[in-house]
Amino acid sequence: MVDVPALAAEVRDGMIPAYVYNDAGVFALERDRIFTRSWLFLAHESEIPDPGDYVVRRIVDDSFIVARDEAGTVRVLFNMCLHRGMQVCRAEVGNASHFRCPYHGWSYKNDGSLIGLPFHEHAYGGEKGFPKKGKALLPAPSVDTYRGLVFASLDPAAPPLREHLGDFAFYLDLYTDQSPAGIELRGPQRWRVKANWKIGAENFAGDSYHTPHTHSSVVEVGLFGEPKANKRKEGALYFAGAGGGTTYKLAPGLGFEGGMRYVGYPDEMIAAAASRWTGRHRELIGTDGFMFSAATVFPNLSFVHNWPQVNEDGLVRPFISLRQWQPVSESETEVLSWFAVDAGAPAHFKEESYKAYLMCFGSSGMFEQDDVENWVSITSTAAGAMARRLRLNSRMGLALDGEVVSQKPASFSGPGTAYVGFGEHNQRQWLSIWADHLERAPDSPPAGGRVSQ
Repeated sequence: MVDVPALAAEVRDGMIPAYVYNDAGVFALERDRIFTRSWLFLAHESEIPDPGDYVVRRIVDDSFIVARDEAGTVRVLFNMCLHRGMQVCRAEVGNASHFRCPYHGWSYKNDGSLIGLPFHEHAYGGEKGFPKKGKALLPAPSVDTYRGLVFASLDPAAPPLREHLGDFAFYLDLYTDQSPAGIELRGPQRWRVKANWKIGAENFAGDSYHTPHTHSSVVEVGLFGEPKANKRKEGALYFAGAGGGTTYKLAPGLGFEGGMRYVGYPDEMIAAAASRWTGRHRELIGTDGFMFSAATVFPNLSFVHNWPQVNEDGLVRPFISLRQWQPVSESETEVLSWFAVDAGAPAHFKEESYKAYLMCFGSSGMFEQDDVENWVSITSTAAGAMARRLRLNSRMGLALDGEVVSQKPASFSGPGTAYVGFGEHNQRQWLSIWADHLERAPDSPPAGGRVSQ
């Protein structure tokens, strides 16, 4: 039995019980109190551009069909037949006007409505015995989108998505709104790692401290110069609303256009971004000199923006990746990794940016291999008896009395709280939200414990 109040208090103090990274009881609480209540990313509208397009995604153990119906509406449908519970759609991606259950042949339109039952008259007495009208695959209780990102929540009383995101939406726009065309996604690559899902989410939320050490080989081979310690400690950490992230400090005097060129954006894309982003966005880069990098929005959606060298001539190109840390168990995570790019970008930029992504992240990326080795080791060690005695010190940036000793940047145009240099403010804030969810009492089940069909 997990002592949730005691666990939450330690986490908020920055002393994390090591066992939380590999404990069945903690994972059961996360399943019930985080993943049945939070807004979870499922897909991007660019993955299902045409009527009939669909992808199949899941929220822990629940499978959903994310489909664009014949009217162009995006639907999120529970992938379970109303008859005997078979998965209606077995393919991960495709185009279909109807879904037919392979068990007994019940058929559904791509808006979820039940359209056909084999031997309806003989088996059920027709409409008198089983009326098809009004019967449909269960929709996700709450569905909403932001900048084409499709989110769902299993909580019918979930707050509006925009309210959940809060001021993090400002930073989300840096990744998703670089031109009027929006972004397009390719992927996802999917693989499983023997690591707890929280470790990756925390890492991307604000761990700039690890990059000069874990990723030193990336600098040594000349792929990417920024992970050097001075580049990381001069950057800023920020946390706002449901998420937080890291930035790099640009060289002084570059301005907005110069900063964007430094990380490899061509002039036409810089102009497009300037037309979409607010003055505060442009000031963050051009006046304050901070270039956005990795980030996480609670609970398990992360972003990364980096700019490696992509050829022997020294050409630098940025890339953006979305990744989701999909929990399988307390000790295993399925990683979904998408390449994201401005849909209006020149073809040569898309090709070069994709190469940059593959070099750094994805299942064979150099950064990815470095990180996963650490995360697997943490998870394995957290399973033992000694881990239940250890409190991991996550108080970087705090004095013994809890006073914040990290410095705030002289100028930071983004919302939320920002600090310069190394610190674990973002990890503590992310884990505090995690603790808030764990402390919420379980919700009552629907009347009769079921949803009527």
